[in-house]
Amino acid sequence: MSLQKNSGAVRRFAKLMKFAAWLQNIPNKVTPPPFRLIQIGSAFWQSRVLHVATRLNIASVLGDGHLTTEVIAARVSAQPDAIYRLLRMLAAMGVFEEVSPRVFKNNALSDHLREDNPKNVRALILMHNSIEMSQPWYEQLEQGVRSGEVPFQISHGHELYSYMDDHAEFDSLFARAMDSVEALTGDSFATDFDWGRFDRVIDIGGSKGSKSLAILRRHSHLTALVFDRDQVIQTAATYWTGKESSALLSRLTYQSGDLLVSVPAAKDNKDIYLLSAVLHGMDDENCVKVLRNLTTACAGTGARIALMELVVSELKADFSSAAFDMQMFMGTRGRERTLPQWQSLFDQSRLVLEEQVGLQSIGKILVLRPKA
Repeated sequence: MSLQKNSGAVRRFAKLMKFAAWLQNIPNKVTPPPFRLIQIGSAFWQSRVLHVATRLNIASVLGDGHLTTEVIAARVSAQPDAIYRLLRMLAAMGVFEEVSPRVFKNNALSDHLREDNPKNVRALILMHNSIEMSQPWYEQLEQGVRSGEVPFQISHGHELYSYMDDHAEFDSLFARAMDSVEALTGDSFATDFDWGRFDRVIDIGGSKGSKSLAILRRHSHLTALVFDRDQVIQTAATYWTGKESSALLSRLTYQSGDLLVSVPAAKDNKDIYLLSAVLHGMDDENCVKVLRNLTTACAGTGARIALMELVVSELKADFSSAAFDMQMFMGTRGRERTLPQWQSLFDQSRLVLEEQVGLQSIGKILVLRPKA
């Protein structure tokens, strides 16, 4: 029996995404090629002004009001004319709105930069534009393309995850950014997949457990075990205290470990492993290690594995998939994979792909079980 839910809504979302991709390509068709190339070549101007506005926290300062640039500048300790020019460019991009000369307010886009918006993407903007993440793009991307090395490692002398182990502030920012990804992806992973068929979710690489909690809220019989690095697990349980009900949190437990060594064992066919955007950050060799550990952990139990990842088209990949793949190239030895590339990893790990569950999001859930 299929684990797919809301199939009609998922099909409509897929059509909407195709239409959005068509719309996104319109500037390439209507703008003279030299001007379009210049637009693309200077696109970093847009990311930099957005980053500065986010660091200054202008959206939170504006709140629900209309403020002059002089007032905004005073509240963020900046120069008024420079604030005006910054906000004028952002408003021209569709971020913030100039309601009268030198008077600005938030709009639908800038609202998602406000600290009081639970769906804000501040941490993602700050993380992607941090020195740690932007320096490899600016300084080492060409060298990485020429040599196949990871630009992040060339810049910083460490791979991304080992760098985070030694830089607590960046590690914290990265974790907050990953938590806020749900503002982009929504909760379709919890609603478009039939988690109710199981009793326990084993959330591998689940950080603080936000995805597990989203699933538990919808299924009162479920429990979840979150498995991640010791550094993450040490603070994960206390993070939710006072933010979620004690009854809900009582169904969530934590265990630390190294998924490249082993993962918690399944009990029976009512267990399901969840790996959300874990393997795309790994090379094929480490992916196979993790998948083989999963094969071992659920062998003979009938447990399933839910792998939530992008599945990139083999021809004419959409912009989001291609861009995420380049981000993986910049920061890790991983990649976004096509279905044949995923299938090759499954075959090497003695896993069978049972089903692809579509989501009202850019990813899919690939349902796996060990080969008989």
